Amino acid sequence: MSEKAPWITYRPELKVLDCTIRDGGLVNAHQFSDAFVGAVYRACVDAGLDYMEIGYKNSKKVFPTDKFGPWRHCAEEDLRRVVGDHTAAATGLKLAAMADAGKSDWQHDIVPAADSPLDMIRVAFYAHQVSEAVEMIRHCHELGYETTANLMAVSNITEEEIDTVLEAIAATPASTMVIVDSFGYLYREQIDRLYKKYAAAMAGTGKEVGIHAHNNLQLAFANTIEAIILGCNRVDSTIYGFGRGAGNCHTELLLGFLRNPKFNVRPIIEVIQHQVAPLRKDLVWGPSIPFNITGQLNQHPRTAIEWTEGPNRDDYLAFYDKVVSES
Repeated sequence: MSEKAPWITYRPELKVLDCTIRDGGLVNAHQFSDAFVGAVYRACVDAGLDYMEIGYKNSKKVFPTDKFGPWRHCAEEDLRRVVGDHTAAATGLKLAAMADAGKSDWQHDIVPAADSPLDMIRVAFYAHQVSEAVEMIRHCHELGYETTANLMAVSNITEEEIDTVLEAIAATPASTMVIVDSFGYLYREQIDRLYKKYAAAMAGTGKEVGIHAHNNLQLAFANTIEAIILGCNRVDSTIYGFGRGAGNCHTELLLGFLRNPKFNVRPIIEVIQHQVAPLRKDLVWGPSIPFNITGQLNQHPRTAIEWTEGPNRDDYLAFYDKVVSES
């Protein structure tokens, strides 16, 4: 009797962060019901995921509550209303929120970790905001949180800017430096180069390298796999690929690929069927011609998002001619 593929194994140190609510919320201004967020939370717990990013810790002045739902701000009372007295020790799942440099009142709105169900703050920033990002990371670390550094739009900055950021982050207590393909533009070869650059810069610091991929060229899953092969132990995904524009690496695909017996894909399939897939009746995300075009051009998907919401959403040729002429 033959054995089942004995050469297929897994890395127990590889951890998965599901950012469905945070990234998916960019599609609908984070206007999720408590029932929806609770269902995603329970699915992440039952599936054995390591982290769930439940939203942003961003400013109510920048993102007013009359236009944005509670998961843009993750106020403590909103978190408690959905996850109760959540602890990672009881559930096996750590809760994270993202704070944007320049858009977060982080000095005031982030309470000590001992007073919050959150375990991690992910600091997102552009290269020119690295000084503030360093302050945010240190501040959140002092409050008791695990932290990560998420340099956005890495495909759109210079080597010198990347090197400057990596040098600054290496000296912080962040646990992870994340490769963020904001525009879904990167190919495998670029993932290789960036991973090696990030890993070399973080060598000796104890930091992991992570990846957050977007799917404009339908390479999010492939690029995530490539990063894993290279040694990446922190990977992001969203359920059903639910995320801004073309979306992200799919959680259900990733769990199936990883082969780690601690993961159970069934709760993810269940929440897709009953919660996430029905959103497609009213919301647009996932690979499409406009998102593919902006990905090829290394552009932010905002122009494609605006086009898909307009009266000429199916006129792909007009969109192509428009963005190419303006690029």
